[in-house]
Amino acid sequence: MRPIDLSLYLVLDPDLCAGVGMVETARAAVAGGATIVQLRDKHASTAEMISTGHALKAALVGTGALLVINDDVEAAVAIGADGLHVGQDDMLVRRARERIGPSMLLGLSVETEALAAAVDPALVDYAGIGPVFATPTKPDHKQPIGFDGLGRLTRTCPVPAVAIGGLKVEHVQAVFASGAQGLAVVSAICGASDPEAAARDIADRIRRRQV
Repeated sequence: MRPIDLSLYLVLDPDLCAGVGMVETARAAVAGGATIVQLRDKHASTAEMISTGHALKAALVGTGALLVINDDVEAAVAIGADGLHVGQDDMLVRRARERIGPSMLLGLSVETEALAAAVDPALVDYAGIGPVFATPTKPDHKQPIGFDGLGRLTRTCPVPAVAIGGLKVEHVQAVFASGAQGLAVVSAICGASDPEAAARDIADRIRRRQV
């Protein structure tokens, strides 16, 4: 398993990013310290995902940040993305791994201890664990697990975990104390008037707790 920096994982939301666009939001967030950018757009066609993904990939060249595509394996392969992220109700993990090959990262959403225990580290590189809190950016999310649940799931899960679900800068300490290796944020950056400053605020908080 190759090293992956999950510390500040940005999930793009096309509605929240509408003001400046997803590409510019991603560029600003990475300048502020985001380590991974996930393209998530449930309403986009594969062709639209590929177009946006190519633009994001070009914007991230030389930054060291990774580009992950949510759900759309065809788009991930066509873009040559760094990773694919799937949910429990999407493509089977084994099938996803077969489609993307051995070198692309594969992330999996995990909402319960049973699902965490079932993660196969031979197939999955990291788990997105949550939702920690309820969040309007994903109205169909499962029951929130809170930080106690996050701790239980990260201890159970055999791969590195990134916490997700309503997380903001003030939650950094609790996220890392739970055993997660990072936090995934949506509105905390996409909904900010200055995405770069918002990302830098979170990244600085992460850095301070690691010193």
